[in-house]
Amino acid sequence: MAPSALPITEILVTADCWQAEPEAAAVIDRAIAAAAEFVTADVGESELAIMLTDDAGIRTLNRNWRGIDKPTNVLSFPALQPRGPRQTDDAPRMLGDIAIAYETTRREADEEQKPFDQHLSHLAVHGFLHLIGHDHEKDQDAETMEQLEREILSQLGIPDPYAERM
Repeated sequence: MAPSALPITEILVTADCWQAEPEAAAVIDRAIAAAAEFVTADVGESELAIMLTDDAGIRTLNRNWRGIDKPTNVLSFPALQPRGPRQTDDAPRMLGDIAIAYETTRREADEEQKPFDQHLSHLAVHGFLHLIGHDHEKDQDAETMEQLEREILSQLGIPDPYAERM
């Protein structure tokens, strides 16, 4: 069986505040699909999980996993990958988990005067790129990751999220 280009995305809503954005899951699915189609890395038969949480939930994750006791917009947790070639009967490869906090995402979108769905798309793409190995710890890596984000978001008709910084 040929590998699928699009990962299976499971979305878990753990905070009631996300009810204010009933289209959030569709926005995220669209962003993840665009990112998976764009990247040259073969995600093949894969899956990922996205948790839509609140600031309190993401603060706990940030404190427990990164030692930073404050909320953030998005966190990514790449899964360890098995060694060796994939077999035709293997289960889909787990890429990892992404957590997105509603209040921080809403506040940032409002402060930057961006539509919420565009900012949410950006965070989903950003989180996905972390799952497949991109990071922004070094300046060159940050430039590469940001350029990928710009190109993917452009495919969705979303303007450059970094334009104000330049």
